Amino acid sequence: MNAEPVSGLAAQLRGKVISPTDAGYEEARKVWNGTIEKKPGLIVRCATVEDVIAAVNFARGQGLAVSVRGGGHHVAGGALNDDGLVIDLSELRGVSYDASTQTARAEGGAQLQDVDTATLAHGRAVPMGVFSETGIAGLTLGGGYGWQSASRGLTCDNLVAADVVTADGRLLKASESENPDLFWALRGGGTNLGVVTLFEYRTHPVPENLFICFVTYPLAQGKQVFDGLREFKKTSPREVGIISVIWTFPASEPYPEEVWNQQFVAVLGSYMGPAEAGERILQPLRQLATPLLDMSEVSTFATLQRLFDEEYPKGRRYYWRSSYLSDLSDEAIEKLVDLGARRPSPLSSLDLWVLGGAIAEVALADTPIVHRDAPYMVGIEANWDDPGQDAANIAWARGVFTTLAPYSTGGSYLNFEDSNDQDRVAAVYGANYQRLMEIKRKYDPDNLFGSRRG
Repeated sequence: MNAEPVSGLAAQLRGKVISPTDAGYEEARKVWNGTIEKKPGLIVRCATVEDVIAAVNFARGQGLAVSVRGGGHHVAGGALNDDGLVIDLSELRGVSYDASTQTARAEGGAQLQDVDTATLAHGRAVPMGVFSETGIAGLTLGGGYGWQSASRGLTCDNLVAADVVTADGRLLKASESENPDLFWALRGGGTNLGVVTLFEYRTHPVPENLFICFVTYPLAQGKQVFDGLREFKKTSPREVGIISVIWTFPASEPYPEEVWNQQFVAVLGSYMGPAEAGERILQPLRQLATPLLDMSEVSTFATLQRLFDEEYPKGRRYYWRSSYLSDLSDEAIEKLVDLGARRPSPLSSLDLWVLGGAIAEVALADTPIVHRDAPYMVGIEANWDDPGQDAANIAWARGVFTTLAPYSTGGSYLNFEDSNDQDRVAAVYGANYQRLMEIKRKYDPDNLFGSRRG
């Protein structure tokens, strides 16, 4: 890339330009997933919205593909590209709370923990994910599942408005009343549409203390556990959020030595209401089989949001797939338990998300997401550290996806997909795919934003 135009861009910015010859380039191109090895031609670390506009205009003028880095947590590495320009929003992490409207406004580089810090001080929260370092941009634009989904909808369902820099360098407001077609697309299908510099969300009250169910059972009792979970779902209130995880105890504290390296199935649940009621309602989940460990407790929502943080460090190697299940049949349960037992890495997991409630009550035409009526979703997470084990772990994840296909709705959740394949994207959005592509052509006719945001 010629030095003269790059110098001209740098002179316009309050942020900085990072090129492959700069000392900080190698660190700047790293993202959360250690398997991602992309080498952008230029990284623009923005300090203002004006920096974003300047970067978009520069890329368009130079004929460069653009990707956008928010939190950098998209498992397929969509935050980066090879040889193009990366618009890095990682320093734009400001969040404010408006008590008069009970809404939160978060900049495009903010993480889930930034939003929680701003809103929990007022006893409120935005429905978001389950990992505090998740970038809110990719989470929102892809949908956003979390502990509050069944009671309050997906993250994208709680989006009120967004500021977007489009491919022609305009800064647009997207909401129900302004550019409503763009707003529709951003609520779950907003990849490749522009650079969202500001998100505005509605918030909801959260109790000062709540009951967190965290109980583990031997994997050998997995069928019994999933049978019981299926029955519990039939009558559980929508304020309950549940994730069940097949995993392996690490050989370290805080787990007692007698369970180290044992495979287990965990049931994690929360209740968005008084702790006393939550303990009573979630008690059946603690009696599904013979527990190995029961770590359930009364704690805070902030603690709940950080339960998984230590298991997903930056730089670990990740390959994920996902599948919405049409039902949790006996045969599907047997497959899940068997596939979980054959994980090549003890760090890998199979995560069963219990869906329904508010997720399914949004009309399929109201947002790009069409698999809202699926009662369950399986997150297929291959996680490992040794690069020499890449092939075995990727093969396991792909094999799980194929094995579960007969029990699937045919769709998957793109935020849990280590793939940018257009056939998969089309399957995800189903009947909404053509509408989404029409909006894409309107706002980015030359496909400037050719890489997914992460």
